[in-house]
Amino acid sequence: MSENDNLQEADGKKEVESTETTPTPTTTTKSEAEIDTKIEVQSEIKSESEIQPEVENETTQDEVKAEIEKEAEIESESEAKNTKDNHVEEIDSSNAEDAEDESNAERHDVEEKDYHAMSMVELTTELDRLLKQHKVQTISKNVNEIKSEYNAKFSELLDEKKEEFIEDGGNEIDFYYTNDNKKLFSSLYKDYKQSINAYYNEREQNLKENLNNRLQIIEDIKGLLSVEENMGTTYKTFKELQEKWRNAGPIPRDKYNNAWNTYHHHVERFYDFLHLNNDLRDMDFKHNYDQKLKIIERAEELAEDENTNRSFRELQVLHKLWKEELGPVGKEHREEIWERFSKATKAIHDKRQAYFADIDKAHEKNLERKEEIIAKIAAIAEDKGSSHSAWQKKIKEIEALRDAFFKAGKVPLKVNEKTWAKFKEAVRTFNRGKNSFYKNLKKDQYENLKKKKDLIQIAEDNKDSEDFNTVTPLMKKIQNEWKKIGHVPRRDSDKIWKQFKKACNHYFDRMHAERKAKDQHLFDAFDKKVALLNNLKAMELSEDPKADIEVLKSKISEWKEIGHVPQNKRYIDGKFYKAIDDTFDKLKMDKSKLEMIKFDSKLENLANPDDTRLLDNEYNFIRKRIDEIKSEINQLENNLQFFSNVKSDNPLVKDVHKNIAKHKEELETWKAKLSKVRGMYN
Repeated sequence: MSENDNLQEADGKKEVESTETTPTPTTTTKSEAEIDTKIEVQSEIKSESEIQPEVENETTQDEVKAEIEKEAEIESESEAKNTKDNHVEEIDSSNAEDAEDESNAERHDVEEKDYHAMSMVELTTELDRLLKQHKVQTISKNVNEIKSEYNAKFSELLDEKKEEFIEDGGNEIDFYYTNDNKKLFSSLYKDYKQSINAYYNEREQNLKENLNNRLQIIEDIKGLLSVEENMGTTYKTFKELQEKWRNAGPIPRDKYNNAWNTYHHHVERFYDFLHLNNDLRDMDFKHNYDQKLKIIERAEELAEDENTNRSFRELQVLHKLWKEELGPVGKEHREEIWERFSKATKAIHDKRQAYFADIDKAHEKNLERKEEIIAKIAAIAEDKGSSHSAWQKKIKEIEALRDAFFKAGKVPLKVNEKTWAKFKEAVRTFNRGKNSFYKNLKKDQYENLKKKKDLIQIAEDNKDSEDFNTVTPLMKKIQNEWKKIGHVPRRDSDKIWKQFKKACNHYFDRMHAERKAKDQHLFDAFDKKVALLNNLKAMELSEDPKADIEVLKSKISEWKEIGHVPQNKRYIDGKFYKAIDDTFDKLKMDKSKLEMIKFDSKLENLANPDDTRLLDNEYNFIRKRIDEIKSEINQLENNLQFFSNVKSDNPLVKDVHKNIAKHKEELETWKAKLSKVRGMYN
């Protein structure tokens, strides 16, 4: 609807406004003939000056704004509840006025989205889109809903920020908060207000001019009754004045009915005057009758249309055609066609009421869903978490419930504010518990911060010490203590960790550098062994296994001659002897002999006159392995007793004998290894 044309909405807001101030009439529907009769009776009682529209108290800009803004606040569900379509006479007036509003159709084409489900950023984006893509007079309802939702959400955010500010020790009187999105939204809304005010000013002037034009048309029609000229010429002038009336444009709402009734009265008087020329009058009546039948037929088609909003908007246009562009019909047809048109009109309105009733049911379902969500938030708020991880989990649950609440859709208007208040209170209760927990947690974090700063001081006091034997255990101790201390305030966490790490690294880098200088020969030995290992891996075997064995033995001797490496580099020995074993496995020679050669190289690695632990372990391992093989041989020989009556060439018997021979051969190898180990002790 145009913002200040004082014409009623196409979706029944006239009825909404009327029910807020006066009870709904209960009289029965009047026929067009009855209305005509009423006007005729009035004309007998009142003088022409008494029936003229009053123009002294014309609608002001402020009144227009107030009416439009009030209208924008009315929800669609409220429209359906309060609309009473029992009075086709009232419907007729409302429809005709709304259809006269040239912005009405465009306003209905503006997409209404679920603003309640949008975030503040999304609401700002939507407001910007509306301002760029639509005429300002068509988006008042949308803008007001967006503003209401944005203010509610920002109010909730403001409450949270204020609580945090006060809990951090701030004074409530000093609190102030805004953000970039709020500034952008306020700027866009300011642009909207400037644009709509400019539209109001221009529209107000147009309404006044249109009213004056319509009053002049009425005066001109009155003047035709006293003109003495050819009736055909007078009739032509009358039709021209009717065309002017149709194109005169909207006028202030409070003047519409009075102006139209006065116009209709003088049109009737002209037709009465026209009875002197029945041909012209009858021709006009017939034309009006034919056109009104077409309107009725279209209205009856619309009554079957399932798209209630579309059919209702077109019905408004039909009422404007009926009322503004077509004159009366013969009295014998008036009641008949009016009743038929009224019936189709009421059918459309009844269907529309049913449509809004379904919306009401959906809103009730949304209310149930939102009540469930609020209850869940309240339950989470009552469960006091005792750890950071527990509260983080609860925070994620609350965020998910908040999103679900906003996406649940609209609720009945009568409980909207109450539901929103309950939701905010539930969330606020949760936030109080969360803030209280983290406030206490901050106290612990500040204590942890003090403890860690004390450790930093110890590290920095000792980072340049030369007494490595004493300070090294101390530095390791404070590192372990650091790990055991809990969290510190986030803003200090990285800073103190870098400070502590820098002091510790400084000390240990110095210690390692000194030890490396002292044990440089060990690091040199390590480098030589790395080179020898790489050489071994790249070795290619010849066709002579004995020659290859000698090469491998020489590499083992060379490895031993290199000597010890740093403690943390001794893994290199294991890699070397594994590479030796892998190379032996590639030699083409008797496996038992090869096994003994590999064992000889292993013994050389184990030999250490100052420490026999490795050799002792090997000796015990071999003894254990010999006992295991003997036991396996005994078990296999016992199994043969079960085959005493079986021929010796039986596959099962042959397999057992084969396993016994294999185990005995393996036993001899392990006995030879044991003998070599014993020889190492001599």
